[in-house]
Amino acid sequence: MSERGGLGGSSPRGGAERGGLEGSSPRGGAERGGLGGSSPRGSTERLDVRKTYKLFIGGAFPRSESGRSYPVSGADGTLLAHAARASRKDARDAVTAARAAFGRWSGATAYNRGQVLYRVAEMLDGRLAQFAALAEDAEGLDPAAAEQVAAAAVGRWVWYAGWPDKVAQVAGAANPVAGPYFNFSVPEPTGVVAILAPAQSSLLGLVSVVAPVIATGNTAVVVASERRPLPAVTLAEVLATSDVPAGVVNVLTGPAAELAPVLAGHMDVNAIDLTGVEPAGRADLERLAAENVKRVFAADDDWAAAPGTRRLLAFVETKTVWHPVGI
Repeated sequence: MSERGGLGGSSPRGGAERGGLEGSSPRGGAERGGLGGSSPRGSTERLDVRKTYKLFIGGAFPRSESGRSYPVSGADGTLLAHAARASRKDARDAVTAARAAFGRWSGATAYNRGQVLYRVAEMLDGRLAQFAALAEDAEGLDPAAAEQVAAAAVGRWVWYAGWPDKVAQVAGAANPVAGPYFNFSVPEPTGVVAILAPAQSSLLGLVSVVAPVIATGNTAVVVASERRPLPAVTLAEVLATSDVPAGVVNVLTGPAAELAPVLAGHMDVNAIDLTGVEPAGRADLERLAAENVKRVFAADDDWAAAPGTRRLLAFVETKTVWHPVGI
């Protein structure tokens, strides 16, 4: 007798089982929900599930409003999946989601942000083999090198997770002044940061540009590597099931040439990281960013090198506070 909810096979009465995926019934009819064809009892063959990865906006996974997608191939040319091709409206929606999340995320205690980010690292570590496989496919690495890249990405995230409650001590100060006042310099997050992720280092480079931005209390709109987006959308799946509030990180996939000008010129984006843009293409985006005096950052880092505080401090503003002594 077949079990209830079985995936295939035939029932004692010869009827098609509900929810069967393949195989034929004794009457010769196709099973309900069947994909067609027959397979011998006990066969382990199955069809590959080709995924179309969606965008990550406001904690949800919508399709592109344009309905477009594009094929994603591995380093050897093998088709891996399809990814949504984000439109200008998707970029604007991502900025809206990031702005809505900014107050809650920046208002959380630094200690709490660190704990949330450490939880993300724990979840990344639990899916280490999956990220290693993604890096192997996307970047053409051998298995050992891919495992090292995935482990380095987890370690990089852990490193940045330890910084939220230490940035004020490093970047802040109690300033000596001539008068009966306390004078403090306090670092604060810039706001919504658009990030053009590295095109080549699709995992370690991605983690290295996203983690410091949100560690300091900013929210982010990330444009993933166009040719290698799968690590980014898989990271989005991790963020969606972690304690990171919806909208803190939003991930777009598609051509950076279409999305970068929209984000650079958007009046509600406070800063933009152009690391993933070729140096020759940065000048036009810098001009667009100047329309609302965005902070612009770009650095061609060696992702394998030890990180420093430069990216942590790139998207913080310094607020100076005067307070009378004795009040």
